Amino acid sequence: MSLPLSESAEAFLAENHVCTLTTVRPDGSPHVAPVRFTWDPDAGLARVMTAASRQKVRNLLAGPGSRVAVCQAAGPRWITLEGTATVSDDPQRVVEGARHYAKRYWSAPPSPAGLVVIEIAVDRAMGLC
Repeated sequence: MSLPLSESAEAFLAENHVCTLTTVRPDGSPHVAPVRFTWDPDAGLARVMTAASRQKVRNLLAGPGSRVAVCQAAGPRWITLEGTATVSDDPQRVVEGARHYAKRYWSAPPSPAGLVVIEIAVDRAMGLC
């Protein structure tokens, strides 16, 4: 699915900003973590590279099919992308995630042991950018 975003939203999503990813803990409380993410408009995916041991990954594995939100803000401009998240350690998907990361952030992602990619099938976007 390709989510139609405005030209200004696409341009903002290409900028280098720290963002947040919100997942839900098994007890139902929100877990918000700073992340870097990439947006792939052709695939309709936001991707987050991380280690399998991180809380955000544990939250997603405990609740398959969980909805998440990734948010980027810079001054008065912001955008939130929402969708269903999956965690993958498939080498091809991890490499694809790393390729998008390097393109956006001009460097390879950190490579901790147990590198995985969180793929968010974005079906909702809101913002002011």
